[in-house]
Amino acid sequence: MKKTIALYPGPAFHHMISMVELGKLILQHRSDVSITILVPSMPLEESKTCSYINSISHRLNPIISFYYLPAIQMPSETLSRADIAIESIKLNSSNVFQALENISLTSKILSFIITSTTSFSYHPNIPTYTYFNSCASTLAAILYLPTLHNQITSSFKDHPSSLLFIPGLPPVKSSFMPEPVLDRQKPIYDFFLNYSTSLSKSNGIIINTFDFLEQQAIKAIVNGDCVTNGTTPPLHCIGPLIVDAKDRAGGVSDDVSSDCLTWLDSQPSGSVVFLCFGSRGTFSAPQLKEIAIGLERSNQRFLWVVRNPSNAAEAELPEGFLERTKERGLVVKSWAPQSTILGHESVGGFVTHLPMIAWPLYAEQFLNSVALVQEMKVAMPMFLNGEEETIGNGEGVVSAERVEERVRELMMGSEGKALRERSLEMRMMAATAWNNNDGGSSFTAFSNLVASWNSLYS
Repeated sequence: MKKTIALYPGPAFHHMISMVELGKLILQHRSDVSITILVPSMPLEESKTCSYINSISHRLNPIISFYYLPAIQMPSETLSRADIAIESIKLNSSNVFQALENISLTSKILSFIITSTTSFSYHPNIPTYTYFNSCASTLAAILYLPTLHNQITSSFKDHPSSLLFIPGLPPVKSSFMPEPVLDRQKPIYDFFLNYSTSLSKSNGIIINTFDFLEQQAIKAIVNGDCVTNGTTPPLHCIGPLIVDAKDRAGGVSDDVSSDCLTWLDSQPSGSVVFLCFGSRGTFSAPQLKEIAIGLERSNQRFLWVVRNPSNAAEAELPEGFLERTKERGLVVKSWAPQSTILGHESVGGFVTHLPMIAWPLYAEQFLNSVALVQEMKVAMPMFLNGEEETIGNGEGVVSAERVEERVRELMMGSEGKALRERSLEMRMMAATAWNNNDGGSSFTAFSNLVASWNSLYS
């Protein structure tokens, strides 16, 4: 009977991408197995996910196959994005056990790896692991959530300036906790509370980070400091695992990538600041204008990926902006090959929810920004003097003056120089983590993990 590893992503496009990349990595270490990815019904991103799978299937079959779970019937009432995700996870769960049973008829399932669920007992005879899709700092906060829940009787949003003391993290404002857990009256809060307490039932937690990057958070998790009532599963740090830009695009024209790279090729080394805010990183029309004015006043070269709900980004920029900045700036609508751009010689700075200028917008990005700035020291904050308390909930707009000042400091100031040096150090340490000749931490952790699956059936 052939051997397989079963992967089960949450009902979101980025979860599917992460699982595919994890599957590729497993196959590099275990040529004797295949990968079977369960595809749940995804009410929020069904079309996008199917397009992505179709675009990569011809290159992955038969070593990675996709097993589609039966369609689910969502409630008829109008639900928030978070509630849709929760409901789809619950409704998909009933089909998972049967899927594993069916796969087991022809394959020996060595392990089952999941992302977003509160159930770790899909099959009693198959070891189940969690693949955590964020950083170790966020994992520490999620693991510590039941303790905070017992310590604090009100919602985090009700006392935004109060400091929380989470093992492995610098002091964090309550308002910086991940967006889904800010309000304990919402169903999504209960989901994450249950998710946290159920993690102890997992055979292990796999996470896309490496030891040197988040030393304090990883140490706190491994030592069990974040789980006060229960046990902490083994932590497997296997990062950095970077998604192929072409796969993430899922059908976006190669012309977009080519145009970006051709433009970058014509720019001086280290002269371009790259602005990109992720798949959900949209701004209001007033904020787009402030960013544009700040970029223009900074006199720095820039590559700016603009996403906005109306898909009319150019109309929302200041009149004449594109013409005035055409010699030193490029505005791209919707998508660009981020990892390829960041590796380009002409790029000297990054404005995003990650390093080098941390501009958090949603989800766990505010919490991550604390670790990026204070712990990892790979970013400078966009917000100063408590501004994030109004900007973070959509009520404020970052001024053009602030954008100009931050961009200038990043590209020309001493703080920006220090960040580039620190980022280069981290890049070298990331490469070291996966160096198989010197026993890199991530290489060793992942090799031991995949080897352990075989021993379970030997």
